[in-house]
Amino acid sequence: MATYCLTVARLQLALGQGARRFHVAAALNAKAQVSMSRFEPSSYVNYDKLRSNIDIVRKRLNRPLTLSEKIVYGHLDDPAGQEIARGRTYLRLRPDRVAMQDATAQMAMLQFISSGLPRVAVPSTIHCDHLIEAQTGGTQDLQRAKEVNQEVYSFLASAGAKYGVGFWKPGSGIIHQIILENYAYPGVMLIGTDSHTPNGGGLGCICIGVGGADAVDVMAGIPWELKCPNVIGVKLTGTLSGWTSPKDVILKVAGILTVKGGTGAIVEYHGPGVDSISCTGMATICNMGAEIGATTSVFPYNYRMKTYLEKTGRGEIATLADDNQDLLVPDSGCHYDELIEINLSELKPHINGPFTPDLAHPVSDIGSVAEKSGWPLEVKVGLIGSCTNSSYEDMGRAASLAKQALDKGLKCKAQFTVTPGSEQIRATIERDGYAKVLRDVGGVVLANACGPCIGQWDRRDVKKGEKNTIVTSFNRNFTARNDANPATHAFVTSPEIVTALAIAGTLKFNPETDFLTAPNGEKFKLVPPTGDELPTLDFDPGQDTYQHPPPDGSGLKVDVNPQSNRLQLLEPFDRWSGKDLEDLQVLIKVKGKCTTDHISAAGPWLKFRGHLDNISNNLLIGAVNIENDGVNKIRNLLTGEFGGVPDVARYYKKHNISWVVVGDENYGEGSSREHAALEPRHLGGRAIIVKSFARIHETNLKKQGLLPLTFANPADYDKIRPDDKITIVGLKSFAPGKSLNAIIKHIDGSTETIELNHTFNETQIEWFKAGSALNRMKEIQK
Repeated sequence: MATYCLTVARLQLALGQGARRFHVAAALNAKAQVSMSRFEPSSYVNYDKLRSNIDIVRKRLNRPLTLSEKIVYGHLDDPAGQEIARGRTYLRLRPDRVAMQDATAQMAMLQFISSGLPRVAVPSTIHCDHLIEAQTGGTQDLQRAKEVNQEVYSFLASAGAKYGVGFWKPGSGIIHQIILENYAYPGVMLIGTDSHTPNGGGLGCICIGVGGADAVDVMAGIPWELKCPNVIGVKLTGTLSGWTSPKDVILKVAGILTVKGGTGAIVEYHGPGVDSISCTGMATICNMGAEIGATTSVFPYNYRMKTYLEKTGRGEIATLADDNQDLLVPDSGCHYDELIEINLSELKPHINGPFTPDLAHPVSDIGSVAEKSGWPLEVKVGLIGSCTNSSYEDMGRAASLAKQALDKGLKCKAQFTVTPGSEQIRATIERDGYAKVLRDVGGVVLANACGPCIGQWDRRDVKKGEKNTIVTSFNRNFTARNDANPATHAFVTSPEIVTALAIAGTLKFNPETDFLTAPNGEKFKLVPPTGDELPTLDFDPGQDTYQHPPPDGSGLKVDVNPQSNRLQLLEPFDRWSGKDLEDLQVLIKVKGKCTTDHISAAGPWLKFRGHLDNISNNLLIGAVNIENDGVNKIRNLLTGEFGGVPDVARYYKKHNISWVVVGDENYGEGSSREHAALEPRHLGGRAIIVKSFARIHETNLKKQGLLPLTFANPADYDKIRPDDKITIVGLKSFAPGKSLNAIIKHIDGSTETIELNHTFNETQIEWFKAGSALNRMKEIQK
């Protein structure tokens, strides 16, 4: 073991990590060594260092700590000097590692290249999961994706090799499942360039979704800033059973807290009911915590996590976690800012939607609610899988229902798709027969990728604009998200309920009480689903899809073709002029919900995620213009003509007119995509003024040198007209906690002055002055 540790230390030194805070665990048995041989050595938190930091903070605060506080404060850059106040101060943290999915990794790596640094300072990985479109089936779709995206995959692989970043090839699986299987450990702090990074909380980690610029900070070895989170406690009692699944816990919580109720908080699950949930089930709950705006979610370490670690070849880490369990559970008597209690024995199966993930209904009610609301009752497509629900247990429970239908001679009335979460899951469910059962009932097994969940779905069974219903085990169901059809009514629920509804073909079917009719006329009820938490045999790792970076990539080249329409090297944004921002033209006054899907659509636009100018052609094309209730139709105040949002923005930029966007509540909820911040900056935007922001988007805007501002009085939203100009004053004395003023200039010559709040700290104000966080990083390096 001593020889192994010496080798690892040398490897860490080569990676620029030195002996900073990491130990590395070796697989102890031959089976583990075989299954893990394709992976880079996995890092876990030095529990001695974690304990030392926690002890320092505990003495300072002199109170019991929640689990999330232990892990977060245990990663403080300066535990002795850091000011700690929930919901108020900014923490400077040292995350253990970075993970990036391929759509966001392009811009993150382009920014890292621009930084001029030779190699990443912490273990980092790229995961190819977003660029694979679902069309006909896994094998064909994967091959087509490799051909269509060859330029991007080559860029990411070569950039990873040069800068010391591991590369998971297309077909590996969805980033969050790969992290859970390989990199997540109790007590780890990980940041990922995807909003569903909190999935790792199911293994007792603090995993937080961020934009690419945040990832660059961590990869550069710079302390990462996070506003000190509040902590929402969810106490679970009772036991899951029957048709109720882990997904129902978060569907219920989403109905309670809404899409913004978790903003600025970590959701911490605890209580005796926790032990009735599998490790992957806990991951499901944490994953969808992104839909309530939570910074992340986490569960305390228990035997279900230990079993999962052992089954995935990490038994040594489980032993270490056992030895340090007091660090990985909340202190008795700790305080939560809000407490929710859920009795799992009384929890019923839920289904949420349409058009928003917090519109919660018991499955028993959805048929009647849909009838009264005029929602289509026929289920056109049922889709299971995604990063939220694609575990071995999920697939087994779905297959148990499919087998019952097949035994009675039934197949799905609806179309049915299955998305495995990883190559390991795919290979294992193929070996154990689950995949065959799901195919036999009418399912199509798609590639190990995000697919329809993020709009990568070449759907052809309905026309655009045709009203229809789909049910999924995904996490989001915003308008047009899955299939680019704004008339699709998407509902999110558990894989078990999706399977049952796909078999029945209607929302009016309640599997707990209703009967199906076999071809011979026999009526029968589905028995509640069952499925093994983990395979009896070891997981089958499937194909080797991992590329480890070489010890020294300094001699390698990363080429970006200047003529490419997929990739574009970045030019630095301009510095602040030192003056107030005068006469900003209102580009669009947004009405209602405006997610990052509305600001920077995914689907077919994903192919331009590495080319800022091309991706900017989707800026705010999904946002509703309050002037005419239209989408992608705004007035050009210079010409008087109506045009698309990006077209008018480009026109203003060409004529040296800076502009501002005005928005409503929870602006920028949803994905972590920083393109929703890069695009407005690139096309001449200077400020975004709204009633409230989603956490990740607000930070992304700051990183790119924009001003995210909120109305001190939310009613002032109504004072701004779509044809107004706005001057933002007070920037010469811009300071934390000090509000700014906006002078609204109406077209009739009248003016009004309103107060605007912000959450900038000193460091973030320096980003604004420099023009972006990346510009500021370069200034510091000089």
